[in-house]
Order: sequence, then structure tokens, then C-alpha cells
Amino acid sequence: MKPANKWFASLLRLLVFSIVLIGSLLWFSFYDSDSYNPIKDRMIVLRLASDPKSFNPIVAQETSTTSVTSLLFEGLVRIDPFTQQPLPNLAWKWEVSEDGRRWRFYLRKGLKWSDGFPLTAEDVAFTFNSLIFNPAIPNSAKEIFTIDGQPIKVEIKDEYTIDFILPDRFAPFLEAMTQEILPRHILKPIVDRGEFSSAWSLSVSPGDIVCNGPYRLKRFVPGQFVKLEANSYYWRRDRDGTRLPHIPQVVMMIIPSDDTALLKFLEGELDFLSLRPMDYILLKKRHLKDVRLINLGPSLGTNFLVFNQNPSAPVPEYKLGWFKDIRFRKAIAHLIDREGIIRTIYSGLGQAQYGPLSEANGFFYSPDLCRYGFDKKEALALLGDMGFKDRDGDGILEDEAGHRLVLSLVTNANSSERLQIASILARDMRTVGIDLRYIGIDFNDLVTRLTSSFDWEIALIGLTGGFDPHFGKNVWSSKGPLHIWYPRERQPATDWERQVDEIFETAVKELDREKRKALYSRWQRIISCRLPVIYTVTPSRLFALKDRFEGIKPSPYGGVLHNIAELKIKTK
Repeated sequence: MKPANKWFASLLRLLVFSIVLIGSLLWFSFYDSDSYNPIKDRMIVLRLASDPKSFNPIVAQETSTTSVTSLLFEGLVRIDPFTQQPLPNLAWKWEVSEDGRRWRFYLRKGLKWSDGFPLTAEDVAFTFNSLIFNPAIPNSAKEIFTIDGQPIKVEIKDEYTIDFILPDRFAPFLEAMTQEILPRHILKPIVDRGEFSSAWSLSVSPGDIVCNGPYRLKRFVPGQFVKLEANSYYWRRDRDGTRLPHIPQVVMMIIPSDDTALLKFLEGELDFLSLRPMDYILLKKRHLKDVRLINLGPSLGTNFLVFNQNPSAPVPEYKLGWFKDIRFRKAIAHLIDREGIIRTIYSGLGQAQYGPLSEANGFFYSPDLCRYGFDKKEALALLGDMGFKDRDGDGILEDEAGHRLVLSLVTNANSSERLQIASILARDMRTVGIDLRYIGIDFNDLVTRLTSSFDWEIALIGLTGGFDPHFGKNVWSSKGPLHIWYPRERQPATDWERQVDEIFETAVKELDREKRKALYSRWQRIISCRLPVIYTVTPSRLFALKDRFEGIKPSPYGGVLHNIAELKIKTK
């Protein structure tokens, strides 16, 4: 061997050694000595599609954050995942006055925060009076707990007893008391300094986040993982008296790509995965012995197109005029081939959606909706009625002022399904003279655009959904911070938005369920006819789970991991 070749071989060996060393260091930064062993018998590994935006549950508005905080914080009440009935949680019982306006909750004695500090009625009052109802702290809960423009009064009776005095009746009040309770002794100084909205950011030291749920934050590495460890002061125990949770650690790997997530699941790096229909079919064909596949039927969530109608948004005035015209929105609704999307993207595992509630909702779902089916001729007729025509023969329509019908759509880049839907929409719209250009962006960037900068024209997004429509008030109220097409309106911009406001204010005070159902049926019809958002398809809820856990009890309401604190890793 010549000297030059020897030098090259030595350099190559050094390079390989360096790569292996760096890889090992990264690996052990994830699976450190107190959390890893070869058979992962101390953890469950999940997926996050993007980094959380913070660890603050009060200001959280996106699932990337709430997926984490839901394991860190709890409320006075929890919801039975099978019956949807309220169950005691931090509060062991409650009483209500005859007029339904005064509720008294009794906290369990001996509750502690994750730092060992007592959890008392002071924390409950602080959460509502100093956080939720604080005018300097923007949050979605404020809208939910406001009745006729008035907040709920919260009064401490003693260390373990607290009263809620409502300005009027509030039908889903117990369900709303799943609201997370936060620690006064940690956060009051931060609130006094006016810094709460930025508190518990991603740069926070894990030990500074004091919580009351089954887990606490142990480590966060941006772009890699969130690691949680069991909260040694968590109050719940199993039937044998053993303190929960049974699984010492939860690791959430941050994997933006659906394809990468599937690969990591197959390679054994993930224990649980929400599946796309094509993934579900693929895994079903492979008959994997160590994998359990679960189909919970139609999703509670929704997927939709929404047009920016915010007059303060950086959108050209002429486009705002298009988006505010009901004829334009109807035309676009007629260009959504829902059956084609179900067939080609969801492999038949989905259903067309036309209104704000999925059929999975059950009781409150109404089929009395306006349904604008796939009809290109009708779409062209509506656009023609607005004055659109191809004036220069280039295949793209122009309005009467000569503005070309070019639209910009954003969606989250980590959702291959939404990118495929956008592709189908662009193809079909092109055939009638609409140039739809779409791009996938980081999910947190998308949330920022929708809620802060308002720098977008059309968005293809979704909401997680729920069973009582009132908990979507922050979306449907004209003053709501998530009133996506025009957030925080000073006054309802349209008569139908005023009607929706009135429905939500009336329904929340109506204790007769059938009358509440009738009110929310009106709301569903208004939204389906006026089209502030245009619904697409409800996919089936599909999951894959490694068959190494005991206690799995899938629920169409609570999902698969609703009882994660109770799960055990099977012993071999």
C-alpha cells in the first residue's frame, strides 16, 4: 500500500469512529442511564408531529402543546371515556343549588403539587381569578367560562372547599371543570410581573414546571423529543393501592414526517401511532404478531378550508371582497370532490362532512345541513355571476377589475394527507380556471399565522372536536380568539354571525337537553349554509399499538391512551 493510501485509510477510520461516537452520544442523550434498558421496560414511546409551542396549558391553542400538557395537569373533574359523564378528580364531590347557579366543590385532602407543596382551594381560585379571567392574559378558556359577557365568581370557603357563583345557568358546567388547575405559589410572582403569557416557554428548566398530573417534565430537546417522568406526588392509586402511573416514563419523539413515523414504528422505536388509512391497510396486510390495530370509527375532529376575511390581515382588498362573497365560497364548496378524496387518499376509510360536527358526536349531531356537492358547472355559474371570466384566454379567470383568480393555500407540512387534498383541490380548480397554489409549512408557524400575524389567504386545517358544542365557543363566537376567518370581532360582522352568538349564549343556559340540541342544530345549519369554513372529509380514527401493554381499553370517546396512567408493561 502506498503512503498516500495509508493516510487516506487512517483518515477514513477516524471519520467512521467520529460518526459512531457522535451517534452514540446523541443516542444516550435520548436514552440516558436512568431511562433506558434494552427491552424498554420503563417507558412508552409516542410521537409528536412537531415541537410544542410552550408548556403553558392556559395559553395553549395547538395540539402540539396540549398533547404534552394533558399529561402534566388535571382539573377538578374528569370525563368518563365510555359514558361521557363527569367523574370526581381533584374534587371528590360537589353540590349545586336548586337554581343551578352556585356550585360547591370539595377538594381531596392531601393533594400535592409535583414539588410537594399542598394543592388547595387557593390554587383553584388563582387559576380562574388571576389567570383565566385576567384581561391581560389572552386565553381560550375565558370565552368558554363567560356567560352573557360576565365571568364566573370564584370564592374560597376553606382550604379544601370552593364555590363557583354563575351569573346564570350553565348547562355544561361540570364538563367544563376539566379545566387544568395551576400552582399559585409558583405562578403568582410571574403574574404580578406581567410575564405569565410568556411563562413556561420552551427554554424553561424542567424543574420549574410544577404540575399535578401523572407525569412531570424531565427533559426537552427541540426537534428530538419530550421526556416525561412519573410524578411521585400524583394522588391516584390503582385498586391494589399502588400509586399511579405504572409506567415510569413517557417519551414523545418529535417526528414531523408521517412516513418516517411509520418506519420508526415498524423498527420498534415507537410504541403507538395514529395511522393514515394507507398505513392501516399496509399493517393489516402484514399480519404483524406484535402489533394491535384499532379502528374507532369516524373521527370527532374536522378538516376544512377557511378563507381569511379579517380586514386587518395583509390580504389584498379585492381578495377580501371575494372571500366575503357567499357566492365565491359556495363555488369553492362545489369544487371539493369529497368522494374522490375518500377513495384515493383515505382508501375508503372516511366519510364526507358538510357541517361543524362529525357524526361521531352522536347526540348533538344534526343531519339537517346545506350540502354543496361536487359540481363544476354550478361552481362556474356562481363565479360567472360574480363577474369572473377568462378575459385574456390564458385559462385563468379574472374578476371585473382584471385581477387573476390566483389563490394561495397553506397547510401543515407534516400532514401528507392534507398536502394530498390540496393537490386534488388544485387539480380540480385548475379545470375551471382557478390557479390554486399551495404550500406546507411548520405546524407552529401555521398556528402563528392563523392567530397572530394573520398572514394567510386560505388554510386547510382541522380542529380536534368534542361532544358539547359549547366548548367550541372560542371558535364560533364572533369575539373568540379562534374565530379563524376573523378573530376577535368588535361587533359581529354579519347577521348570521350575530345569530350564532345568540345561539351559544342561549344554549349554554338551557338545561333541557332536547332544547339545547335544537339550538345547536340551528347553528350547524347556519354554518353549513353560510360556509365561513368549508368542510371536506372526516377520516376514521386508526391506530397501531405495540402489544406489550396491559390495561388498554379503547373508547370511541376517549381514544386509545385515555388511561395511560393505568397502563402496565407486560412482564415476560
